[in-house]
Amino acid sequence: MSAPRDLDRLAKAVKTRRLELYSSRLTAAKSAGVSKDTWAKVEDGLPVRDVSYGKIDRALDWAVGSCVLIAEGGDPIPVRHVETEGGVHMVADVPQKLLPADVRHIVSDSVMATAPGLSGGKIKQISDQIVEELRRRGVLPEAP
Repeated sequence: MSAPRDLDRLAKAVKTRRLELYSSRLTAAKSAGVSKDTWAKVEDGLPVRDVSYGKIDRALDWAVGSCVLIAEGGDPIPVRHVETEGGVHMVADVPQKLLPADVRHIVSDSVMATAPGLSGGKIKQISDQIVEELRRRGVLPEAP
């Protein structure tokens, strides 16, 4: 069960961030792909659909789910835009203390829990692929 949502807290955070990035509610709403009325509801502390929160997250350069995190007492997760051969990706600004070894350990634990029949070699291959993709997207540092 999730924590109760503090929509007034969310309203303040969204308005503060919107004022940093946009000249008006209308401009912000257009950027998010929501109506001006939906944006106004959020800034007025009224509930909207979770899909609308996700659109607002992206417009505010937050990871999807940040509006809900804020409403539940957490902080938004900022993202940055990273250009790759495949286009521009929004990448969460993860703490720099996250290292490739951490990612490999997390992936290994997750794979073993969900697909226990995979060999150690296959798990290593999956972990290596994920680490390389995170490096390509700028989330992890380049290999030395």
